[in-house]
Amino acid sequence: MGAQWKQAGRVANATKRGQVIGKVVREILVAAKLGGPDPDLNARLAAAVEAARKASVPRETIERAIKKGSGQSDEKVNYELITYEGFAPHKVPVIVECLTDNRNRTAPEIRHLFRTGSLGSPGSVGFFFDHLGVVEATHADRSRDAETDAIEAGAQNVEGLEAEEIPAGHTGARFICEMRDLDAVSKHLARAGWKVVAAELRYLAKSFVGLPESSRKEVADFLNALDDHDDVHRLYAPIK
Repeated sequence: MGAQWKQAGRVANATKRGQVIGKVVREILVAAKLGGPDPDLNARLAAAVEAARKASVPRETIERAIKKGSGQSDEKVNYELITYEGFAPHKVPVIVECLTDNRNRTAPEIRHLFRTGSLGSPGSVGFFFDHLGVVEATHADRSRDAETDAIEAGAQNVEGLEAEEIPAGHTGARFICEMRDLDAVSKHLARAGWKVVAAELRYLAKSFVGLPESSRKEVADFLNALDDHDDVHRLYAPIK
């Protein structure tokens, strides 16, 4: 369920390191604004900081983003989340989440990127997805029972992480929960020794679209063009 196109390769698909850093820092800004500056009390921020470290974002940049996002500096954070729905080529449903400080700039640019697909109205493809909380975490004890921890944390489902996402000698799992339970599940797992590497709301596909090989490149090019836009924060499509 979790290994959709977006989750499988967002950072890996970005072609410019500066673009990767910009998107990660923006997530830190928003996480700090919404949940405060302490990663121990803000699971989303903790995961964003971990992602920033993986992307080799300088420590000073991380700290400055936290201060700015949490209102500890004179700079203001004015990003808003805008969600677009539509279809990629070959009728593949797509949900695009943008973080932008200027919707009048973002909207026409996203509309232009959908020129080879079809941009729909709000709710036009939402029924292809479930909107849920997702916590991705690793544990140093390879024998750790993720299913037991999922039950105790209040998660509804658990699945293994992709092998490349798990450090050597560790185990990894993706815990799926109701949106309202995301923070509680994240904190419970952290107390149980799990290292949370992602804690966010995601659109998870109810089923996956089968594409002939001849169509996959056209869809992948469309998705990558969207993903390369600076304001695109999350992108969901039900293909592996």
